[in-house]
Amino acid sequence: MVSYKRLTPEEVNFAGAALLDPDETTDTDLKEVNPELPLLPQSRRCSITVALLTLGGLIVVLFGIWLLGTIFWLHTPPSTKPHRPPPPAVAKSPNGTWLQPESCSQIPEAWRFDCYPERGVVVTEEMCHARNCCFIQSSQTKTSGRNGVPWCFYTPDYPSYELVSITDTEMGKVGKLLRNKKTYYPKDIDALQVEVLYEEDNRLRVKITDPAEKRYEVPIDVPVVQKKASNPSYTVDFIKEPFGLIVKRTQTGTVLLNTSIAPLFYADQFLQMSTSLPSRFIYGLGEHRSNFLHDVQWNTLTMWARDVPPMELTNLYGVHPFYLSMESDGMAYGFFMLNSNAMDVALQPAPAITWRMIGGILDFYIFLGPDPSSVIAQYLDVVGKPAMPIFWALGYHLCRWGYKSSDKTWNVVKEMRNNGIPQDVQWNDIDYMDHALDFTYDTVNFSGLPELVKDLHRHDQHYVMILDPGISNSQLPGSYWPFDEGMKRGIFINDSNGDVLIGKVWPGLTAFPDFSNPDTHEWWYQNLKRFHEKVPFDGVWIDMNEPSNFFDGSLNGCPDNELENPPYTPGILGGTLKAKTVCASARQKISTHYNIHSLYGLMEAKATESALRKITDKRPFVISRSTFPSQGKYSGHWLGDNRSQWKDLATSIPGMLTFNILGIPLIGADICGFGGSTTEELCVRWTQLGAFYPFSRNHNSIDEQDQEPTAFSPAARTAMKEAILLRYSLFPHLYTLFHHAHISGRTVATPLLFQFPNDEKTYGIDKQFLWGKSLLVTPVLEEGRDYVVGYFPEGLWYDFHTGDSLVSSGEEISLQAPKDKINLHLREGSVIPTQRPNTTLWVSSGQPLNLIVSLSEDGLAKGDLFWDDGETLDTYEKDQYAYIYFTVQQNTMTSEVLHNHEEATYITVETVSFYGVKTEPENVTVNSQEAAFTYHNNQSAVVFHPLKCEYYQGNPAKKLIF
Repeated sequence: MVSYKRLTPEEVNFAGAALLDPDETTDTDLKEVNPELPLLPQSRRCSITVALLTLGGLIVVLFGIWLLGTIFWLHTPPSTKPHRPPPPAVAKSPNGTWLQPESCSQIPEAWRFDCYPERGVVVTEEMCHARNCCFIQSSQTKTSGRNGVPWCFYTPDYPSYELVSITDTEMGKVGKLLRNKKTYYPKDIDALQVEVLYEEDNRLRVKITDPAEKRYEVPIDVPVVQKKASNPSYTVDFIKEPFGLIVKRTQTGTVLLNTSIAPLFYADQFLQMSTSLPSRFIYGLGEHRSNFLHDVQWNTLTMWARDVPPMELTNLYGVHPFYLSMESDGMAYGFFMLNSNAMDVALQPAPAITWRMIGGILDFYIFLGPDPSSVIAQYLDVVGKPAMPIFWALGYHLCRWGYKSSDKTWNVVKEMRNNGIPQDVQWNDIDYMDHALDFTYDTVNFSGLPELVKDLHRHDQHYVMILDPGISNSQLPGSYWPFDEGMKRGIFINDSNGDVLIGKVWPGLTAFPDFSNPDTHEWWYQNLKRFHEKVPFDGVWIDMNEPSNFFDGSLNGCPDNELENPPYTPGILGGTLKAKTVCASARQKISTHYNIHSLYGLMEAKATESALRKITDKRPFVISRSTFPSQGKYSGHWLGDNRSQWKDLATSIPGMLTFNILGIPLIGADICGFGGSTTEELCVRWTQLGAFYPFSRNHNSIDEQDQEPTAFSPAARTAMKEAILLRYSLFPHLYTLFHHAHISGRTVATPLLFQFPNDEKTYGIDKQFLWGKSLLVTPVLEEGRDYVVGYFPEGLWYDFHTGDSLVSSGEEISLQAPKDKINLHLREGSVIPTQRPNTTLWVSSGQPLNLIVSLSEDGLAKGDLFWDDGETLDTYEKDQYAYIYFTVQQNTMTSEVLHNHEEATYITVETVSFYGVKTEPENVTVNSQEAAFTYHNNQSAVVFHPLKCEYYQGNPAKKLIF
């Protein structure tokens, strides 16, 4: 332990998370700190004025030369060659102690890599020099919850590993790394193996491992490639000492990875690697509440699954160590660190990123795109593409914690029906359970639950209930099958002594199933099957699965060992690995909880998805709170326990966009907010936005005011109904987007930058988004507004509702937004299939199609439709689907069945609306038959009706000529 002395302001540095609130640090305070104090002992001052003036002038000249050099260095194109600050002149005092090199001061602040990242530690110059690092106090004010410019930072040639050999392999290269000098973290691994795998032309994998001892690796399925890429779009260079790895894009020379900018650490419980970034535009790194575009101004993102209502600057429910980065020329690449241990990811304005992990190995991928959509597809080729959802998952869902009875739940459903408001799914939170016990229901207050579910099914609606992983251990022996049977099978997490670990969740004292154990999956399936026989639910909501624990660790605490108290602890809320979860030293089937904590939600989702497949023989519907890469194959996600505030409405969009690039497109936030009571205006605006969440659920907390659409005034109720009907009319388009996500790894809710990567103005936009490529959503996100300002990238856009055209040069435009309207615009060149909406998707999906065509300036458009029965497993893989492609050119629209199936016989087209027809047609024919049409006064819409265009075997193509 360090014995701290009382420090003067000149000696204090708050490392890691800033401990000073910005309001507490004034300009006067900064002057008192005096960051310009000399770093080395000063010589005695000269006593004559001339000498002082001469010295001052010399300093000014030298400073000017240094400043010009620094400016020139900073303006050198950073993306075409490796970034490295100038090397210092290392010096030692006569007695052999380390002296700070004078050139430490030449390292620009943006390029200072933190040598003392521990949080809550007061770092002195002496402590910093003990690590042989530079110490310079920065004048930059720290901001609340953020790091600032590190005062203790590495020299550029700080001791690291040396590359002592490198050889070619069938898949790439393999090298040997040696460390000759110990670091300040215990249990350094002195000899490493670096393996570079040229897996695909646009995918590179690098693994740095301990060849002498097997270390924990993340147990998710990734491709095993046997053949080296034949024409890679990247080059890989090596720096011998200190070891560095440099990856460049062959086409442009852009540096995508350069690990030589800071030392590599590889100790038993501390791994650290830094790399430069080609730009400040970086996205992903979930789950955190932030803007879609991350801030690189000394911003540290901690990853360790945690039960906490969404808030900034803390670790949240899921862990996704993947980022997408834009380059200076509109190209993009991705980086995935395959590691599930607790970690900090530190961003700094160089721009650069540092990964700090407390276990596992360094195993990472680089995806070269080159466009953003391709990067995501390549990432999902590794972790797995999202599942195709069952059709009703895309309807409107209602839920609350606190219905308190099946009668109240049923009444909400009936009120929705009576008002003609679409609803596909009704949910219940934990109040349906008997004393919060999984796989039970309250036979007094929820006695009518089985009949409610049957009634939902009779009306083509569906039922979802919540399950928490905590299994009560406090029931009488023989009275609670889930715990009794779990004990017999030995499927619960154990403490470090081998006894069942006991925590506390809603039912009281609980044990936690170990979903890393295949036997647990069978036990989970049998529990679900037994309950399904009583209440025939359709989907499962898995919550509290970080896993959440009302104790820190367990009923009996946790041992004091290196797993519970690692040498470095990332910036986890609560300060310890056990905070509000189980002990890190707890034992699970495949490893300690220390290694697989953040995988818990993924493993539970995998067990739940598998069980539902067997129980329902239909596509499973699972929504999970905690997530990890590959989660999209098994579940969707909602953004957690938000609040009924305008801020939460706005932040839901970056959350939704982030999870789309993380491969979990079935995503949404609790509409109208979960905690606190909403207002009518907020709930109307949120319902309008929520109609465009891929997963659309209104969810409310216990004892708050009702917030289902029927709880508000007639005007508000009508506005919400219209928004939901609009969603239902767009179901064919939304369903097709999910098909492309499932097959090709595309996004459903799409950031504007994905479609306009050469327009840097789109890079920070997260108040608007696209559905797919074509439908632009511009919601109102502020109170009391009847207008909204939206950005329209260069091109031709059409108002979805009216067909009015808008030509943009790439500009912000103010749009009218009365309380009953959400602004939608179609991008030129699109064909969007819609349908006549109804109160459920089952009824809606049987309605005729209405096609909306937005013509480009040269009269072109294209679009498509994927259609199947909506619920059968693996219809695409089994060829049980229809796929229709629409094209428009030279005043002719062709619809062609590219893949035929019985489902195509149920598709009819009732009307086609054309936006952008510059002159009124003389006539219109459909398959050589003349059709009626109406030409509108805005000269941009032509409606043909009724077409009754049917698709069937032997008649795969239709033509409409105007």
